[in-house]
Amino acid sequence: MIQCKDCELYQIGPDNRKTFKCDPFDNIKEPECIAKWQLIRLDMLVASYQSMLAVQNKLAPLQNKIFKYMQRELDDMNESDQWKIDENEENEENEENEENEDENRGFE
Repeated sequence: MIQCKDCELYQIGPDNRKTFKCDPFDNIKEPECIAKWQLIRLDMLVASYQSMLAVQNKLAPLQNKIFKYMQRELDDMNESDQWKIDENEENEENEENEENEDENRGFE
């Protein structure tokens, strides 16, 4: 098994960054290269997930403030419209009572 540092598809950039030119669908030298390639991709996936979590942790306090503000605004709107709902509920209850009385009269 050849090492990545000895492979022609491995390059080190001027900033000491390692670059892998191997593609599992095109130019893999050995079967072990696929396993290494999978580990590299998995490492990249974990790194991107960790950076996403870091951003989310920075935004979490702001997000909580926004949720609290929106909840307060919705509660204020519901409270200001409560008189409409109370009046409608009373009208509906009166209508239901009248319908029940009409039905009861029809059976007597």
